[in-house]
Amino acid sequence: MSKKNKETVQVILECTEHKKSGLPGTSRYITTKNRKNTPGRMELKKYNPILRKMTIHKEIK
Repeated sequence: MSKKNKETVQVILECTEHKKSGLPGTSRYITTKNRKNTPGRMELKKYNPILRKMTIHKEIK
């Protein structure tokens, strides 16, 4: 039996620039984080295929 790690959770990252632009569709990524090491909301630079550039993606609920 494997033990579940309660500190690691899946989070969804959504593009902030795409949201402001008003274009249809969304750019989202799913990743995991350790609650103990990063208690706040995550922010990563990821590629947005609709805008065709690297943008900041923030964690959503």
